[in-house]
Amino acid sequence: MKVVAAILIYDKKVLAFKRPYAKKKPQISLKYEFPGGKVKRNETEVFSLKRELMEELELKVKNLKKYFKTSHNYVDYKVDISFYISYIDSLNFNLNVHDEYKIVNVKHLKSLDWLQADYAVIDHIQKFGFPKKLI
Repeated sequence: MKVVAAILIYDKKVLAFKRPYAKKKPQISLKYEFPGGKVKRNETEVFSLKRELMEELELKVKNLKKYFKTSHNYVDYKVDISFYISYIDSLNFNLNVHDEYKIVNVKHLKSLDWLQADYAVIDHIQKFGFPKKLI
């Protein structure tokens, strides 16, 4: 399954979004994630990610820069996930899907309980940091 996610950076910190409780999906229930979702047929990754951010957060982002790509095998499925970075200037969004969000310093990212597929990019962030603000 092809998936895209946005690493949203606000004031040099990372936004983490908590998924709602899902009784039949314990591997993703109440976990933190980077917002995004499945890439639909005939969509580009960027188009898909902008669509997902509008659906989940009512957030329009302008600059998305591809940052990291990985694959992860869950019990029932595999995800091929591309992470994009976007710097945001305000917290003007709505939680349409998530229960809550946190603004986290990079060195504290692992203090949260993340989706398993996100740990590879968290390791990368903590090792290499982020590119300078996108123009």
